[in-house]
Amino acid sequence: MSDNKSAPDVDVTKEWRATQGQKSAATRLRLFAAISWVIAIGTEIFGVVMLRQHKFDHGNLPLLIGILVVIAIFAIAGSLMWKQANKHDPASKADAARFFFQNQLGAIITIIAFLPLIVLIFMDKDMDPKNKKIAGGIGVVLAAVATLIGVDFNPPSTEQYTQDMNKCAAEIRASQPTTDCSPEVAEQAKAIAADTKTVTDATKSAANPNGVDTVYWIAPENGAKKAATPHVFHICEGVSPLRGKQVNSGSVTQAYAENATRITKQIPMEQKQCGFTAAAAPAADQAPATQNAG
Repeated sequence: MSDNKSAPDVDVTKEWRATQGQKSAATRLRLFAAISWVIAIGTEIFGVVMLRQHKFDHGNLPLLIGILVVIAIFAIAGSLMWKQANKHDPASKADAARFFFQNQLGAIITIIAFLPLIVLIFMDKDMDPKNKKIAGGIGVVLAAVATLIGVDFNPPSTEQYTQDMNKCAAEIRASQPTTDCSPEVAEQAKAIAADTKTVTDATKSAANPNGVDTVYWIAPENGAKKAATPHVFHICEGVSPLRGKQVNSGSVTQAYAENATRITKQIPMEQKQCGFTAAAAPAADQAPATQNAG
């Protein structure tokens, strides 16, 4: 993914990524959506075959309307499940083609499921004109409704989730109402806030009784703005893993921005190396909960 650009009042930490649970939920929903769409298209094919066999020339109008209704039901069901899947695992705006097709696939499939059958109904010269008008009109209405439902007018994106995640993390750190903590971004935001708290707890001293939100990490390779692989950040520059390395420093937010998204697992050892008092160390049973898998 490419680096995200956010509004000036939004701290960019790391790019939002779906959790394993979110990916699994999205996969299940997309599978069920695909099954629904297959049924819709299969019903359309059945209708086309019946039409070609002249089954609707002088009757069977209820059956033809029923076929159109079944197509609409399964097309809409598939679209709704697909939209829900995209909330769990959205596309990135950086890939414009994928972003469009992933978010508007419901509308595209719906058109495919309706258009050939509706065209054949209106083109059928053997069907009773009154039945043709009724069936064709109902088909057009159902197709329009199902297509509109399939369109996502405000599709989610990884960029938007990144902004929401960081707003949510800032709200958690400031003990403010978490108005931006939607279920899709809350888990990652809590991890960011937890990392910041772990750092400030670990860096408390007489000079800084509240700790400092400053960490140190290996600079991205070749002068890049962001490391190609996730790096670990540490609580001071003098720790063993950073010796002899080109080091950047800044807040936890800045560390995440450069893909230093993994907090050190050696807090007690680094406190000794950095000169922070052992009394300021976080409780041992709390440390694992603040590890960020990045």
